[in-house]
Amino acid sequence: MEINLSGKTAVVTGGNHGIGRALVQMLADCGAQVVSTHYSSEFESFDNDSISGMQFDATDSAAVEAAMKGAAEKLGGKIDILVNNAGGLLARVETSEMSDEHFHKVMDVNFSSTFYCTREALKFMPDGGRIINLSSLAAQDGGGGGSRIYAASKGAVISFTRGMAKELGPRRITVNAIAPGFIADTAFHNTFTPDNVQDMIVGKIPVGRGGHVDDVAAAGVYLASDWAGFISGEVLEINGGLYFT
Repeated sequence: MEINLSGKTAVVTGGNHGIGRALVQMLADCGAQVVSTHYSSEFESFDNDSISGMQFDATDSAAVEAAMKGAAEKLGGKIDILVNNAGGLLARVETSEMSDEHFHKVMDVNFSSTFYCTREALKFMPDGGRIINLSSLAAQDGGGGGSRIYAASKGAVISFTRGMAKELGPRRITVNAIAPGFIADTAFHNTFTPDNVQDMIVGKIPVGRGGHVDDVAAAGVYLASDWAGFISGEVLEINGGLYFT
């Protein structure tokens, strides 16, 4: 049976590009009304009237408070589904050379944003809602060179996911994380991973290919659906068998 999200509302942070954009599109294709948020670039329109855009800084507590209130208003007063996708590596920096500023920026864009958006979205989330947090394979294996704090920030997302699953269980709100491995053709790897390193990673993946953004989006849509009502506090590893937990 197809997943039907008709009547559901969703907010996806970092929805302009890559995994976030695929999540926005697939949620809308399944019938949800979606607010796609972005920060540094103009809203990239979708071919779907049920998708609208909103710009704000997910690392700014006050901005998040105002944005989630505005998103809820756009969505008829409720947020059924929150996808905390905003995040990034920012730069590869070895720990011994890392500034305090870089450390805090990486933690803020990956973890503080998840906390702020979850806290504010919960004010508008009915019982039975869904929260999906984007972590990373880096949280499990420590990440590649110059990405240790990124890995730590994504590890914090996993711990937060499990804690919130316990806290929100009585309201039947499920909270899960998705930890993508190598997802090809994304700004992340095009920016931070040289082609030869990408080829080396793909060569180690048991299923014989890199991931696609739709591999992640499909998992997110499932976790957002009624079918996943008994799954909470889990980390869904999407890496083609490269790493097991």
